Amino acid sequence: MRTRLDLLLAALLLPSLLSAANPQSFAYVLQADARFKPKSKAVQALRDCQRDWILLDATYDGSSRWTKNDLAAIRGGKTGRKVVCYLSIGEAETYRPYWQKNWDANKDGKPDRSAPKWLNIENPDWEGNYKVRYWMPGWQAIIIPEVDRIMSQGFDGLYLDIVDAFEFYEQDKKNYIDNRPNPATGNTYREDMANWVQNIAQRATRNKRDAMTIPQNAAQLLAIPSYRKTIAGIGVENLFTNGKKRQPDDESGYTLDFLFLLRRDGKPILIVDYSRKKTLSSIARSSARKYSFLFLNTDRPLKTLGSP
Repeated sequence: MRTRLDLLLAALLLPSLLSAANPQSFAYVLQADARFKPKSKAVQALRDCQRDWILLDATYDGSSRWTKNDLAAIRGGKTGRKVVCYLSIGEAETYRPYWQKNWDANKDGKPDRSAPKWLNIENPDWEGNYKVRYWMPGWQAIIIPEVDRIMSQGFDGLYLDIVDAFEFYEQDKKNYIDNRPNPATGNTYREDMANWVQNIAQRATRNKRDAMTIPQNAAQLLAIPSYRKTIAGIGVENLFTNGKKRQPDDESGYTLDFLFLLRRDGKPILIVDYSRKKTLSSIARSSARKYSFLFLNTDRPLKTLGSP
């Protein structure tokens, strides 16, 4: 019979036991064709890069999808390696096959009358990316088949971007309303996003039982226990710097409080830093290591392997 001491020791050891199977490094490359041509050279570079997890777009060059053989070759470069596919679930992208020109024919950043109800305005900070009402069935009907296509390519899971899309709907002029209710669903906008991520994760595991789901940013959702249970880790951009200067301590601290919930669960936390100054990247790297987070300094267009 296990004693209370045995149970206490097991609880204390659980995070370290889980972390033993976690990655120690990662690469994040969405424009492989910009640096490695032809595709065979990209496969070779990714195979030989010695990173544990590799995050890729579904395609090599925006149109040519990675094949099962490509991914098997990349995965074969290191024992236990996982190759995970990037997928934006909170904004529509004009350079994706699903986009139709008549949704914004005059390109003024506002959906035309012919646009679907789920489409919202263009992101002013990212040309060609449009906000979406991510809780609506029409948008989800576009993304779910893409999940199936990605998993059929042979990826080990999904790296989900624009999970923080709920922040757009929480904004009230210059202020943000945490856990703002969504009148269309009766949930909060955060709950709607957490549910959306969980639905995607469930779909991925229909194709591959151990498929991983890793969201990028939106650390606030880690306050939801079922969400933490669903995901295999999290990626966080610009935690310690914004690429040009250090992040204020209160901003980093706010996010860290949520990240510690996932660290307690023994799941990996991937820090993506875009600093071009060595002093800044060194600060970000040492800060990440202080908290036992994985670290990658890379280029913002994500054309290179970057530096762990």
